[in-house]
Amino acid sequence: MAGRVDPPDGTPDGGPDGDDEYRSLVFDESFIKAARLQEFSAQERMQDEEHAAVRARSHAERRGRTGLGFSRQGLLLVALIVLAFGTAIYMGIRNPYPSSVRTGAEPLRSDVLPLAPTGRVPGGTPGDLFENSPAARFATGADGVALPPVRSSDHFSESQVLSALTVAKDYVVESSLDPEVLTGGAVRPVRLLLNPRQQRQFDRSVEHPRDDGRRSATAWMVRLDRGKATLASSKVRVDGTLAVEEVGDGLEVTADHVFVYAVRPADGGEGKNAGSGSAGKPARNASLFSVRREVRFRFERQDLREHQVTVRQVAMRAGPMNCGEDPSDALAPLLAGERAEDAGKAGTDPYARGRSAASVCGLLSASARPSPDHPYRSSR
Repeated sequence: MAGRVDPPDGTPDGGPDGDDEYRSLVFDESFIKAARLQEFSAQERMQDEEHAAVRARSHAERRGRTGLGFSRQGLLLVALIVLAFGTAIYMGIRNPYPSSVRTGAEPLRSDVLPLAPTGRVPGGTPGDLFENSPAARFATGADGVALPPVRSSDHFSESQVLSALTVAKDYVVESSLDPEVLTGGAVRPVRLLLNPRQQRQFDRSVEHPRDDGRRSATAWMVRLDRGKATLASSKVRVDGTLAVEEVGDGLEVTADHVFVYAVRPADGGEGKNAGSGSAGKPARNASLFSVRREVRFRFERQDLREHQVTVRQVAMRAGPMNCGEDPSDALAPLLAGERAEDAGKAGTDPYARGRSAASVCGLLSASARPSPDHPYRSSR
């Protein structure tokens, strides 16, 4: 043959040079898999010459599904979801950043120790009593709650340490110097400074006080028995220290202060128990009531941001008082001219359950009593 020769009538419709409407179609893998008929292979046709050369494909074959009824795309999608979920769990466990969820604040533990005098309580004017007592060299009011030099710690900046000390001072001032708190008329100024997770314990202590080391209202704040005593002077003498250290992942501040209050009978009294003098003169039968409070505070980072505190522990000694009185709700000072009713009288029964009066009471040292024979001069 001389080579390729076109048919006499030209190329037929649908030929390679014609305007074939199917020329643009591409028979890719998805098109082939979707076909309803499948041609047998050459070997299959030789083995079975009596049957047709094609067979109908099942719906599952056309969809490309497995025997379990899932497409490959579906299985891949499930695998990706499982992988993403597992990755999220792993990253949550290994998250290097601190969680914003706060742990529950631990309950306050407290110890209140009444101090009974060995003789009569000295009386006089607030000014004379202060000047003739160790309180003569103390500062007045919030000036006695001084901040120490502020330095950064290993994991807390100088500003964070300052914030912890400032909040601790605020708590000391509100809980021990606010006249409304001292006279039992207010609790809100103290409550607002607490970690919200401690406020429930605070509320129970105020509403149902109990001398059990956990539910004593006087552990949270100093307050006088309003039925017996009130302030004879608003000028409270204060001396003490604030110290801070980093413990674990937080800061701990220890406030150790002595507060000396001039008090008088709540009703003004008569005779030797007279309260305020006439025409605005100072009370001449006032007496001093001293409270030593050591308070340990805990600050987490969120506490520092929100200007609040967790009170962990309080140790308090207060006198002059009767040993047998319950100090959990309010403190009942012995006033000018009074004696302790039970100092040194009660024995301790080792078989008795609970806390006996003798085991939670001490004697007020004579050196702590105001005396003109041993005057103290202010060095402030």
